Parts: sequence; C-alpha cells; structure tokens
Amino acid sequence: MGFISEFKDFISKGNVMDLAVGVIIGGAFSAIVTSLVGDVITPAILNPALKAAQVEDLASLKTDGGILYGKFLAAVISFLVIAFVIFLLVKAVNRMKKPEPAPSPSGPTQEELLTEIRDLLKK
Repeated sequence: MGFISEFKDFISKGNVMDLAVGVIIGGAFSAIVTSLVGDVITPAILNPALKAAQVEDLASLKTDGGILYGKFLAAVISFLVIAFVIFLLVKAVNRMKKPEPAPSPSGPTQEELLTEIRDLLKK
C-alpha cells in the first residue's frame, strides 16, 4: 500500500500539475508560433529577403563533398525568426499585464522616526 500512497502524493503535488499544464499550453502555443512564422512572416518578409539576396533555395546549397550547409543555415535562420517572434509575443503579453502596486510601508518612515526622536530630545 506504500507504493500507491507515494504515487498519490507525487501526482497530487502542485509541481506535477503545473508541469502538465505547461506542456499542454506549450504545445498549443507552438502551433500558433509555427503558423505565424510559416504562414505570415516567411511569405511576407523572409522569402522576399532571400530572393533579394538571390538565395531562394537556401536549403539545397551544398559543397562538393556533399555537405548540406544550406540546410544548416536554413535551420539557423528559422530558429532566429521563431525566437524573435516568441520574444515579441512575450514582450506584448508583459506589456498587457498590469504592474503590481509597490507594497506600502508598514509603519512610520525613517524620516518620521527621526523627527519623532528629535522632538523627544528637544523636550
């Protein structure tokens, strides 16, 4: 019976549930970012830039030895575009969040205490 209770304790901890929610939301968010990059940014920005640089078919570039450095460069560019899009999305979400008010000090300030001490010393 100890194994089952240990398993129940493991499953009921908040960290496991937070991780499960994070993985599920991450999967859904991944589909959004992939669509944004593949369906919007690549056709609108990346493809025209590659055509202007005359490297439209970047992934097929290779050396005489058969090393496909073009595929590697395409993967690096894809990563950078996705990372930049995620950066912009996180920045936008953070901007939408309300800043939390600064905690009000509990009790008199240092100046108030010094003024009180000064007044007591005068008496």
